[in-house]
Amino acid sequence: MFASQAVADTLWHLVRLINVLILVRIALQFFNINPSNPIVRFIYDVTEFILAPIRNVISNLFGYSGFLDFSPLVAIILIQVIYNIVVRIL
Repeated sequence: MFASQAVADTLWHLVRLINVLILVRIALQFFNINPSNPIVRFIYDVTEFILAPIRNVISNLFGYSGFLDFSPLVAIILIQVIYNIVVRIL
């Protein structure tokens, strides 16, 4: 029991960190911060591998590539769903 709780807690912290980075990325895009800044570049690099596939699925499935990028919202929801499934399995 203890090991599964430790894994669940670690995953929860990882999920929270990823969600915060995605939200920070949204804020950075909203305020048009310089993308060549090393901190901004790090946030973009960490979140892009999650957002790019979702963005491609949205574009291919729904044919949407408009002004609003829904991939961060979808990513946060998917990450939470995956976390809940994994925790239930543990």
